[in-house]
Amino acid sequence: MARTALPIVFSLSERATRPRVVVLVRPPSFVSRLAVAAPLTPPLGVAYVAAYLRAVGHRVSVVDAVGEGLHQPELLDQRRVRRGLSFAQIVARIDPACEVVGVSCMFSSEWPFVKELIGLIHRERPELRIIVGGEHITAMPEHSLESCPEIFGAVLGEGEETTAALLEHLDDPEGLARCAGVVYRDRTTGALRRNPRMGRIRNIDELPWPAWDLLPIENYLNQGLGLGTRRGRSFPMLATRGCPFQCAFCSNKEMWMTRWTARDPEKLLDEIADAVERYRIDDVQFFDLTAIVRKSWLLEFARGLERRRFGITWQLPVGTRAEAIDREVARALMASGCCTITFAPESGSPQTLRRIDKKVDLAQMRRAMSDCLAEGLNVKANIMLGFPGETHGDVWKTLRFIFALSVPIGIHDLSVYPFSPYPGSALFARMEAEGRIDGILSDRWYLSLSYAEFSALQSYSEHFGLRSLRLYQLLGYLIFYPLNFLARPVRIYRLVRNLITGRHQSKGETIIALFLRRLLGKAYG
Repeated sequence: MARTALPIVFSLSERATRPRVVVLVRPPSFVSRLAVAAPLTPPLGVAYVAAYLRAVGHRVSVVDAVGEGLHQPELLDQRRVRRGLSFAQIVARIDPACEVVGVSCMFSSEWPFVKELIGLIHRERPELRIIVGGEHITAMPEHSLESCPEIFGAVLGEGEETTAALLEHLDDPEGLARCAGVVYRDRTTGALRRNPRMGRIRNIDELPWPAWDLLPIENYLNQGLGLGTRRGRSFPMLATRGCPFQCAFCSNKEMWMTRWTARDPEKLLDEIADAVERYRIDDVQFFDLTAIVRKSWLLEFARGLERRRFGITWQLPVGTRAEAIDREVARALMASGCCTITFAPESGSPQTLRRIDKKVDLAQMRRAMSDCLAEGLNVKANIMLGFPGETHGDVWKTLRFIFALSVPIGIHDLSVYPFSPYPGSALFARMEAEGRIDGILSDRWYLSLSYAEFSALQSYSEHFGLRSLRLYQLLGYLIFYPLNFLARPVRIYRLVRNLITGRHQSKGETIIALFLRRLLGKAYG
């Protein structure tokens, strides 16, 4: 069949003609022993794919190595901890009847470990077909398959429909050649073949809710784990998919393209109602890339929450934008139970913002932050340092911006991250083409992409090195927190009180509590 034929797409209205036994694997987490911020979160993407595959007729189970092994962290060497099941335990949990194993790799910094896990699965169960998906795989599919020959195929972008189509045509070479959104290994020649991308799922309201019954969700809920502030039993959700912006440091465009889609507010509220009844949740954390785009949608959702009176809080722990936020929206958010919102200005330098294609108005963002604070919301900001082309002068502008966030505005929390050229981003492609990434695609380089791996950090600015980057990062925190507490001493009392009671009001309190527990050897979550 000609490759010009229409691509195959498997929709939810179809049923698998050959139902398969599928095991989806979420690998363990590997992190520095003294990592300040490395949250453990339920695998929302895996839960969505599992629900979809089950809905079209496959027999699906999930091995969530993190969730099943929360209580068995292991110190692998003097600086790194594995959080979750060992590789041997993962292999032992794979269904004996399994035909296909799907392994998730969301972050490129995890790839060396995921590759090792896949090798072990293949050695122990050579009859299994191994497929992979996630943000790293989407950004680097050919490299992933070349460096890990045990992989049969890769799913690009949104996983539900593409994975279902791949399973449907796994044994059909002609169908596989037309299966949209996959890269696979030709079984005759061994050559890698990349098919055209599948379009984004249009009606995300038709997707089944995540299959939390297949995962150890109670383990996360009981420990209050998530991306945001620890506020009891926090439940992960997505209200939207995608992001319409194209920041040069972000891999969103490669993974999700640029289409932003919001769920029907009432159907989202129905899912929250189900979680309240089924899991007795206290809080919802939205993992959206960019939840706040359309003011009308946000107000409709917030007013729906207020009307239904679930008696829970909710958070936006992932950095969002400010264009749709004013005093009216902030008031509605607070009234609906929103307790924490995170903004992502990234830099206080207009020159740096132009270089990284960050379309943000810093004055507007400061006004949005002030409106949120005035209505009683907890506000956090994310900053990045060390972009290519960034000068000492640009960094000092960012440090002055941090001072403004701390004292005159008075937000509650700040994160200062070093820039990493993430695969799939425009900056990565540009720097790779210019030969400016040392040790690219080595295991050490992959580890350097994790902001939690301090020992592997690199500076990518032409104007200052790693020592200056670390100094600027430290200065950012020293400018923000001491001045913040001096200007508002009541926050010191609240910090101590909340650390003692375990009922946190800010992300900083959650990070400090987890860091202290790690130092005492009590936990690595």
